[in-house]
Amino acid sequence: MTMLRVGIIGTGMALEKLHYPAYQELNDKYELVAVCDEDINKANMWAQKLGISPQNAYSDFRQMIHRPDIDLVDIMVPISQNFIVAEAAAAAGKPVICEKPLAPTPEQARHHAELPRRFGVPIMIAENYRYNEEINIISDMVVTGYVGRPVYFVQNRVVFFPGDMYQDKFPAVEWRQRADFPGGSLLDTALHDVAALRHIFGAIDRLQAFGVPQDDPFSPYAAVNTNMLFKNGITGNFSFYCAGKEMQRPLIGLRIFCTSGEIFLEERDCGTINVAHNDGRTEQISYRPQRGFYNELLNFYNAAMGKEAIAVTPEMEYGDAKTIFDILHSVRTGQVVEVDRTEHYTPGHEQPQVYHMPHGHMDHIHHHHRPNPDYGGHGHQPHH
Repeated sequence: MTMLRVGIIGTGMALEKLHYPAYQELNDKYELVAVCDEDINKANMWAQKLGISPQNAYSDFRQMIHRPDIDLVDIMVPISQNFIVAEAAAAAGKPVICEKPLAPTPEQARHHAELPRRFGVPIMIAENYRYNEEINIISDMVVTGYVGRPVYFVQNRVVFFPGDMYQDKFPAVEWRQRADFPGGSLLDTALHDVAALRHIFGAIDRLQAFGVPQDDPFSPYAAVNTNMLFKNGITGNFSFYCAGKEMQRPLIGLRIFCTSGEIFLEERDCGTINVAHNDGRTEQISYRPQRGFYNELLNFYNAAMGKEAIAVTPEMEYGDAKTIFDILHSVRTGQVVEVDRTEHYTPGHEQPQVYHMPHGHMDHIHHHHRPNPDYGGHGHQPHH
């Protein structure tokens, strides 16, 4: 089996808790051959953990990305550096896996979305919610009308950032506590939920948002409430509360009201989607939580082998980031904001493009400029 040789850029929590376990599961497909971190001691520690020589540890990613024996780079750096590093890697001709969001500003996000066409390299954005089993199951239900036509939804997402700062969790990282990017936790965390909603319902026509201001540096708003109208006519409310707790059970979660019943996902890790039909029947559909990291790496590998398209491209992920920037704009101005100009995530580009990978290590990779709504749903269809 062909092995893809990976250069890691950024050795923080995203590598330790998210990507590395998935690479371990896929150790017949990926080989981690080099690591880079601004803190060379961390890079050396990971080199030792991976069993690679110290000369494969770097503190400057620019020295690493030109190595001919690296087939792709996996970028896991603070949000403020995402575009800078991705652009340099793409300019060096390296295929890229990059963490979300695309960039800390709307301008950089637009430029990030242009990188595949600009440099002719495949790029996947590691938006794990678009690859999670539960989101793909729910998307399939909506597309197939499993409980009738969706009418509206409510979603309430609560993150206790002030408490999680002192736990072994992502808010414990200093750059998140003193966010130097718009929206703070909204861009960093609520982006996942926005991506999931867009994956389920498609393009957003308009939105209007209101926020509760706070002085904490991790977010300018304690809570943001957003009304959304999707291009397909579905409307709903997304509420994001990052400064407190939800103490009642069951949680509000994601509830989709349809003409023949309701779909309810209490939280990402609960492992069960509840379906209630109007005729009184109920179903509990099981899924494996947190499989997005595995699924996204498998998708990239299969794309490199020419078996399928990259499911989450920068062009698609730009829509997710733009939605957050539009929410922030609406909060500031009180205006209704137009989000997507077309029915699709990206303009034009009907056909997948074929990329010839460097060094003959990968023969070709298909790269969609349009979303593949069926990705990840196969094999997870609910049963009557």
